[in-house]
Amino acid sequence: MNRLAGKTAIVTGAASGIGKAAVELFASEGARIVAVDVSPNVDAVVRGIVERGSQAVALTGDAADPAFVGDVVDTAVKRFGTLDVAFANAGISGGLVPFFDLTLDDWQRILRVNLLGTFLLVQSTARVMVNQGRGSIICTASVAGLRFGAGGMPYSASKAGVISLVQTAANQLTGTGVRVNAICPGLTETGMTQPVFDYARAKGSGHKLGQLNPLKRAAVPSEIAHVALFLASDDASYVDGQAIAVDGGLSSSHPVVPGKMA
Repeated sequence: MNRLAGKTAIVTGAASGIGKAAVELFASEGARIVAVDVSPNVDAVVRGIVERGSQAVALTGDAADPAFVGDVVDTAVKRFGTLDVAFANAGISGGLVPFFDLTLDDWQRILRVNLLGTFLLVQSTARVMVNQGRGSIICTASVAGLRFGAGGMPYSASKAGVISLVQTAANQLTGTGVRVNAICPGLTETGMTQPVFDYARAKGSGHKLGQLNPLKRAAVPSEIAHVALFLASDDASYVDGQAIAVDGGLSSSHPVVPGKMA
């Protein structure tokens, strides 16, 4: 308990799924929270943690709008005095649009939220953290950013970009005391992936969800949030520039037929 006591954390995409789980977990570990989402449902999330005794504020807006991101960072510093953790988690999937049906708008919409929005939060929070001489920045990437087979083309490219962003930012910030890392979730039941889960369950094949990984199941948001907590805490003080797969072992292998090697 209290692994984040005295720390202030910004979490984007905080109204549901991994972001909501992270907000609740970080708050339970003593963090002061700035919860951000385009959905007004973030207000209810914050009310819940405030009622449990945590300090938190909700901000509603576009995580890829530079002016709004600047306001988020200013609010964190003015309200709580420090900025110690930033979890750039906001993202959209864009669905599984066939290759020849993809449009420029598809690409721009997904890259804007998933990659540009992540960059803006990393850059804006790093400015504050460098002056403090400390800080942890965490970005939600995806196993789709590691290799093919876990998402549509623009989504996968955006998450590969997030991984590269984390690696390059960590090195750009050499010697500053600011760490930058990524989490690469596998299949996780969130609002973004809910149509996949609903479709499988409606077909009676819900038990097959996650069947390709060694644990043979999907994740729940709290399992990803606990990895974010580790990276946010001083327990991860020597972890920097990494993309950590949290996928039940999915990315540990090349495609094989179970029980056969050829």
